[in-house]
Amino acid sequence: MDQEYDVVILGTGLTECILSGLLSVNGKKVLHMDRNEYYGAACASLTLEQCWKRFSQEGSPPEKLGNKQAQRKYSIDLLPKFLMANGKMVKLLLHTDVTRYLQFKSVDGSYVLKDNKIMKVPANESEALSSSLMGFLEKRRFKNYLVFCTEWEENVPKTHSDGIGPNVPTKKLIKNYDLDPSTQDVVGHALCLYRDETWQEQPAKETIRRTKLYIESLRHYGKSPYLYPIYGLGDLPQGFARLSAIYGGTYMLNKPIEGFTYDAKGRVTGVTSEGETVKCGAVIGDPSYFAKNVKQVGQVVRCICILNHPISNTDNSESVQIILPQAQLKRKGDIYISCVSASHEVAPAGHYIVLVSTQVETANPQAELAPGLQFVGSCLHQFWSVDPLLVPTNDSKVDGIHISHSYDATSHFETIANDVIRIYKEITNEKDVDYLFVPKAKPKEEGH
Repeated sequence: MDQEYDVVILGTGLTECILSGLLSVNGKKVLHMDRNEYYGAACASLTLEQCWKRFSQEGSPPEKLGNKQAQRKYSIDLLPKFLMANGKMVKLLLHTDVTRYLQFKSVDGSYVLKDNKIMKVPANESEALSSSLMGFLEKRRFKNYLVFCTEWEENVPKTHSDGIGPNVPTKKLIKNYDLDPSTQDVVGHALCLYRDETWQEQPAKETIRRTKLYIESLRHYGKSPYLYPIYGLGDLPQGFARLSAIYGGTYMLNKPIEGFTYDAKGRVTGVTSEGETVKCGAVIGDPSYFAKNVKQVGQVVRCICILNHPISNTDNSESVQIILPQAQLKRKGDIYISCVSASHEVAPAGHYIVLVSTQVETANPQAELAPGLQFVGSCLHQFWSVDPLLVPTNDSKVDGIHISHSYDATSHFETIANDVIRIYKEITNEKDVDYLFVPKAKPKEEGH
């Protein structure tokens, strides 16, 4: 602890571990500490016994969750999220070659709520033709919309037919194709992953970019646009931790953080743990380490469910994402459902781990998940949490402290990737970081 580092990073959540890896590769001398005895922080994958302890459950895990040997196969993500196959997170993994430490498996399907029914978002042309998600004429309009987005290029004006330039509102694009309200829900929430109804006011270029990302990701593996790591999400932070260590990064777990030291101008100069202070030029950390430098902007309610059956109306799929658009539920925000199972080596055979989550809107958070839980069906056990959404209030240019955002309710990684890039730019003072998204190889999928 008597050395000096360019950056001290607090917490081993995914955001912090990615930054640790990127900055170490960039030549920064990094010390990474966590108060916990395991990697991952809020992104950790826990054993069943660890979950029992974390969520203060009584007694020990019951036999209905599997015998002692079967229970060892659980790897339960506190924050399950899927990776868009051609999204920013996968490109970061490929750019850094962290994929050498990981294996991925495609998610079986993407589903959306329509008229109180769970319906599959078509993954190919034959599924589109047979799907009851849309009527015949609507399918043609939807197809024309997808073709337009595929061919559209921001810097090629001849592709901007019908006046759809980069900055016209999305609502004009939607109107041009006369998409009905339920199809608009599919486009805005299942394809583009917008979180509320303001998306139609966004520039058309953003909606087109998101639509193209979905289509390109879908082409990678065919079943859905999503990937999920074998053995769970917890291996992602550890993969970036290994990368950091290769480039000289130092890791210390089970280290309580007792305070910080500052210079006369109020800029951080060190981090104190167990009576020792390590010197540094900057500090990165998750919001839990900086109570005085963050504010709460909301809450997320999550329910982790263990099932002994697949979710109904998903073709007995072993892994799925389901989005319940807010307009279908008379809410301000969507409800997200993700399901993984033994096919990803995170549960014993015949068992499924499902997460239902949303941003809290009322004084009764658990009741808000009822619309999602009704589609999940009977549960063997549930773990509930209500977590604050925290954002930094400090000026990192002044105090040298860079705080990540809390993880939101979404079941995908795109918002986390954006937060990583924000902090990376703050630390390095680089304006153009597009090079971080230049892949070196395609991610390994089990069986490929």
